Amino acid sequence: MEYLLIFVAGTAAGFLNTIGGGGSLITMPVLIFMGLPSATANGTNRIALLAQNFSATLNFKRKGYFYPKIIILLAIPAIIGSIIGSNLAVNLPDEIFNKVLGVVMILVLILILTRPEKKFLADEEISELVGKRKILAVIAFLFVGFYGGFIQAGVGFIFIVALSLITGMSLVKINSLKVAIIGIYTITALSVFVLNGNVDWALGLLLAVGNSTGAYLGSTFAVNKGDKYIRIIITIAIIIMAGRLWGLWL
Repeated sequence: MEYLLIFVAGTAAGFLNTIGGGGSLITMPVLIFMGLPSATANGTNRIALLAQNFSATLNFKRKGYFYPKIIILLAIPAIIGSIIGSNLAVNLPDEIFNKVLGVVMILVLILILTRPEKKFLADEEISELVGKRKILAVIAFLFVGFYGGFIQAGVGFIFIVALSLITGMSLVKINSLKVAIIGIYTITALSVFVLNGNVDWALGLLLAVGNSTGAYLGSTFAVNKGDKYIRIIITIAIIIMAGRLWGLWL
């Protein structure tokens, strides 16, 4: 039953991540509720994220959405930030980490409901980052990488808002950059968790299969038809899981 739960959670997470983001808000609490220490749950979740983002990056590249210069520019500070964040995560007591995750889940819920990225997406699309935009992007993605290395849950929404404000790119291009950069810094973050012995490989690989399955299902799902129901479901799930992490109910 535990393996079935992990697979189902991974499938749901992959589906949500393909539609927009927030899949780790399901997998992380499920891994913790199953008894994994928070650091191990955090590290185990990275295996599925790595497989998912690698697959998505290849798909975007085949469709012509691949920007190596911007990816490298933003991946470097994101990698540095992820190393700092993941090292903090492996050393943080479970009780504190769970409460931080509970707060993050509520904040991400606000992002999901308000969808601020839609207010800032512009028609202008830039081909490269220069001048002040370049400096701002490097600083921003140092913090994006830090958050991604620390918790990861909901980083996709933060990524979209940040890159929308800085670049004005279309959402398709932003998503192509998102999966590539997250995939790159996930390698370094996962390495930190592996070196500290905070990865359950059996559950991680099973979760990766679930995420991949969900990603496939999500790609065939009509976003416009599904968005309303997805937000309702994830709202209920976040409230329940955040409350559980804060000890409001058993």
